[in-house]
Amino acid sequence: MGSEKSEAQAVVLFDGVCHLCQGAVKFMIAQDPRGVFHFASLQSSAARRLLGGKIPEAGQLSTIVLVEDGSYYTRSTAALRIARKLRFPWPILYILIWIPPIIRNAVYDWIAARRYRWFGRDEACMVPTPEIRKRFLED
Repeated sequence: MGSEKSEAQAVVLFDGVCHLCQGAVKFMIAQDPRGVFHFASLQSSAARRLLGGKIPEAGQLSTIVLVEDGSYYTRSTAALRIARKLRFPWPILYILIWIPPIIRNAVYDWIAARRYRWFGRDEACMVPTPEIRKRFLED
């Protein structure tokens, strides 16, 4: 799949060495039968090209980034915007968007700070299986 088409889609950028993040990507793929989302690790050249320095916090790898319709969303807002496009019942979670971001992001940051300890990490980024490879941006 060419990068021009992929970048016009909703793209999820994630920490490619984080087991929690890898599991979340696999979950999103399973819950996204229409193929709305495409993916790239934050460590990839595809992510650097797509972000172009627009989201400084993405370099810290502690956030998820959703690029959608030319806009960038991070942390809890990205997660909730992703949930609303997944298979039912996950869109119901979007109601949590009404919670002030300072509270939502505090919970997100608390989990993000502990994710390696709780779920582990790899030395290298996730290598997609052949079945899901088409959903990942080319480097």
